[in-house]
Amino acid sequence: MDRLCHSRNRYFRPRPFVATSILWIWILDPTNGVLNILLGHIGIQGPAWLGDANWTKPAVIIMGLWTAGGSMIIWLAGLKGIPVQFYESAEVDGANWWRKFLHITIPMLTPYIFFNLIMGVIGTLQIFAQAMILGSAGTQPTGPLDSLLFYVFYLFNTAFVDFKMGYASAMAWILFIIILILTVIQLKMAPKWVYYEGKTK
Repeated sequence: MDRLCHSRNRYFRPRPFVATSILWIWILDPTNGVLNILLGHIGIQGPAWLGDANWTKPAVIIMGLWTAGGSMIIWLAGLKGIPVQFYESAEVDGANWWRKFLHITIPMLTPYIFFNLIMGVIGTLQIFAQAMILGSAGTQPTGPLDSLLFYVFYLFNTAFVDFKMGYASAMAWILFIIILILTVIQLKMAPKWVYYEGKTK
């Protein structure tokens, strides 16, 4: 019995993005939310956020900044992987900080930029849980004027609310094809701007 309970808890424990979304519902509350209170202290009237169709997507973007930590670890690893000798040689040649950034830092970070670009595009096209939970804070589950009805959210509603499984399956295949095409385009364009150490053109 204990083993069964442990197994159930392993599969049904709350996910971090659910807790994060609930936290942001509180932060974005138009009357008692921390963000609007802070804006009020500097003389700015905060918007309704999740209650205004014009502000729901900016709210999702601001919430997305909360999850930038994973990408920042990748950026940090890339920055630490740049040999110091490159900067020292550039200083000897009289390069200022801007030229070092433009001709050393950016080229050496292009593999990391490329990876984050691909993962960012895929993640953006698959937004679902945030929109679903943030929409539950308003009067309409999909946000005011369906402003939170992202593609995957619409796919979910089509499959499990309207029970149009065939149509939802076709939508899933279309999403797969769109992601595949965008990824292939990025992979084809990568050799023109992505630099890998030790690679010769």
